[in-house]
Amino acid sequence: MENTTQESPDRFDESSSPKANETESEMSFVETLDVCSRGLFMIRHFLGRFASKQVLNYISLAVPVTVLPWPIKILIDHVVLATPIAGATGYPPVMQPLLDYLSGSSPPEILAVIVTIWIVTVLLVGGYAPGDNARDETEAYLAQGHDIATRVENRLHSAHSYVGGLYGYIEFRIHMRLTQAANHFIRSKLFRHIKSLPMSVLNERRIGDSVYRVMYDTPSITSMCYDIAARTFMATAVLFVGLATFISAYPNNPDLVWLAVLVYPVFLLLSVPFANATRKRGQASRVAGATTTSTVEEGMDNILAVQSLGGNQNEKSRFGTDSEESFKKFRGVIWIGTVVGQFIGGSYTVIVAMVIFYTSAQIIEGTMTPGDYGALLYYFKWLRGPTRAMGLTWIELQSHAAGIRRVFSVLDLPSEKEMGNVQLPSVERGVSFESVGLVYPDGRRALSEISFKADVGQIVAIVGPTGAGKTTLASLIPRYLVATEGRVLVDGHDVRDVSLESLRRQVTYVFQETKLMSDSIADNIRFGNPGAEFSEVERVARIAGAHEFIDQLPDGYDTKLGTTSSKISVGQKQRIAIARGLLRESRILILDEPTSALDPETENYLVAALHEAARDQLVVVIAHRLSTIAQADNIVFLEDGRFLESGSHADLMAIEDGNYRRFVDLQTRAVRSA
Repeated sequence: MENTTQESPDRFDESSSPKANETESEMSFVETLDVCSRGLFMIRHFLGRFASKQVLNYISLAVPVTVLPWPIKILIDHVVLATPIAGATGYPPVMQPLLDYLSGSSPPEILAVIVTIWIVTVLLVGGYAPGDNARDETEAYLAQGHDIATRVENRLHSAHSYVGGLYGYIEFRIHMRLTQAANHFIRSKLFRHIKSLPMSVLNERRIGDSVYRVMYDTPSITSMCYDIAARTFMATAVLFVGLATFISAYPNNPDLVWLAVLVYPVFLLLSVPFANATRKRGQASRVAGATTTSTVEEGMDNILAVQSLGGNQNEKSRFGTDSEESFKKFRGVIWIGTVVGQFIGGSYTVIVAMVIFYTSAQIIEGTMTPGDYGALLYYFKWLRGPTRAMGLTWIELQSHAAGIRRVFSVLDLPSEKEMGNVQLPSVERGVSFESVGLVYPDGRRALSEISFKADVGQIVAIVGPTGAGKTTLASLIPRYLVATEGRVLVDGHDVRDVSLESLRRQVTYVFQETKLMSDSIADNIRFGNPGAEFSEVERVARIAGAHEFIDQLPDGYDTKLGTTSSKISVGQKQRIAIARGLLRESRILILDEPTSALDPETENYLVAALHEAARDQLVVVIAHRLSTIAQADNIVFLEDGRFLESGSHADLMAIEDGNYRRFVDLQTRAVRSA
């Protein structure tokens, strides 16, 4: 028979491990641009809602800088100082209709009109005043801590409008729906991809790290999209509108125009030198946060070992160290932001001082009015927002880029490869192994030259000492692992030639490590066959020896697992898992140590039930217990990854100095001595 050799597509190269990349390499400028551009490209899935938000956002930013400074000038010049409004200068064209309407009005009449306009404005868009946090905005942020994870809750549901009133509420609602939809999309995409990774990759990943990426790294993409679009594009557009309005109002004062233009490059140049440091600290903070999450997950998952070995103090110390490191790394992020903010704040103060000095001189000379002083101060106060946002965008992108990189590093891992497209029909004959071998990526050989057949209608027991390769061999059937040598055939079809979906639809694998969902017992049993009737659930539970203890629970089959009132033993969990495998009714059933936690009576009952099931199925049992093995139709004995013998229990025991016979004798003597 031909012996084909190929590299397994499920090999895992540690050099491509996301964790290795994130802890050992730094993000370059080019890589930062790459991950940001990939994240920005995801806007296409929500283009309509994103465009609506940006239009509303643009209006809420552009209208104030275009209109609001000038009522201040009107009040000072034409109400307080009672200067006639006809022929007044220093206003942009957009204000001309209002000036024409007010022309000839007395100061009290002008005041009444301005107050009316302000009242309507407050109802529609809230109140405005110069300075930070001095205007109505619409937002709903939660309390947050000083680490990445606690701040992500705000990003997951963040929504904001630069105005209040009815307009702000509408914009806020659109923004919140957009944020939640986008985060759900990205989070679900990453979760689906993680589940599609090969077993060899999943076995190398820490569960806590994957949880951190799904929960806390994915919002970086939506935050980055909003920062680039809203801060850079939107602020730039609003800045040009403001400058155009400013120039139209003061066409003969180029010095003022240059002061206004100067704000943007000054803020940007001050932030650029801190980009690399921000990127490094953001990356370190996320890795430290993921480590803390993994420590919590591992400690809880292994709580029995921790308790039995007196490791509570060690776990407390380990968690304390990781948690402290997480906060420490985040403080580095905050420190950079504080330093940059101080530099930008200082430069802004210098520019405003220059504006005050210049305007005061112009008023003294009579070329400008006192009202211009109020309008200009308001204008430059407002201008600080979009220009500061643009200056900080590149800085904040560095922290987001670290999270985006962690998301894409997992999304870039190859899913299980669809090596073939043949649709496997219902299995009628069974499985054949032809000179099968398997070498792990690190060079360790797991299996060598294994050839045997397992037919439908049989119970086939795979037997051997610990480390013989039993589970590895069984994993080749559903293609959790792919043979590097030889062929695994199902009804004559090489498993590499059939589609994964059609292959795994016909194979049910009940693993030795029993994992149940936090759901009812009935739904746990139905997991592989959600449409099964309750009578079928009860039938397989009886076969697996689980019905009796389930029936004694207060809520019976409706008992929710994972609660304090539903504590069940390891053996009981194993029976539920076996029932779950039986209910799926696939053509090939693989049970890894199914009787290891069963009492002898339940074991005999289960084995008898498996013989009944084997009339229409191939049942593969990986076992150590002689009472289970002896009742198999065919026993395949492995040692050190090599096939040594096969046959019934009686046939193999008849071989003098046989490997299986020696294995049984050792087990029998161990039982007698016990």
